[in-house]
Amino acid sequence: GTKTLIALFSKRGRVIRRTKFKTAQGYKSFIQDLEANLVRFRSRRIKAVTVAIPGVVQENYSVKFGNRNWQNIDLYDLINKLFDCPIWFENDANLAALYEGYRLPGRTVFLTFSTGIGGGITEKNRILAESNGFEPGHRIYEYGGVSKEWEDIAAASAIESAYHVDLATSLRKKPQLQDIAKRMSLGLPDIVQQYHPDTIVLGGPMGRIFRLIAPYLPLEPSVKYRKPKRPNESVIYGCYIYAKQKEHE
Repeated sequence: GTKTLIALFSKRGRVIRRTKFKTAQGYKSFIQDLEANLVRFRSRRIKAVTVAIPGVVQENYSVKFGNRNWQNIDLYDLINKLFDCPIWFENDANLAALYEGYRLPGRTVFLTFSTGIGGGITEKNRILAESNGFEPGHRIYEYGGVSKEWEDIAAASAIESAYHVDLATSLRKKPQLQDIAKRMSLGLPDIVQQYHPDTIVLGGPMGRIFRLIAPYLPLEPSVKYRKPKRPNESVIYGCYIYAKQKEHE
């Protein structure tokens, strides 16, 4: 998305090294930055690479970045040139859902309230097929007498814009929390009705103030709300789990 994070995991799932850089606006600049940072990991014996994409992974390994409007971007050849190992691509929200739903009983829906609202659906430690078409942020709801997409009402960016603050996590007064919970709650009943989750994990910046929002969320007798285990690192840990699963397939 706005940043690119590279993390090196040990065989047992410990982060050994990480580096982060701002994602360039232009694709050619991004590729140059990515290659320059990946080269630093070549001294390690890499067994697998998982690439988390903020967009659509296509059959020919090309990538469509939704937030940059980049079409048919070939990242596979670049990575394959640097590392002699299996390379896997998956949507970033799906990978975050894989980690946050890992070892939870039943079905889990993961929602990230960030620049937009994304998410994934998992069950029995696997990403479900329904997750690939899961775009909750684009559902239309009415708020304040105006019909908008859910992410234009409840994403962290929308809440920050409404309150004229830099970080939604700075809003901690009761009326503010009630309003945030009301915005977030608009789409939850539809998700429960359609996907029948046992657990809904609320991630992104809103996940960092989960305990403050939780008392104002709508009661769903069959669903448990949870805060994310790693609000800022769900995706990279999902990458690790995904690579381990692919290794044993």
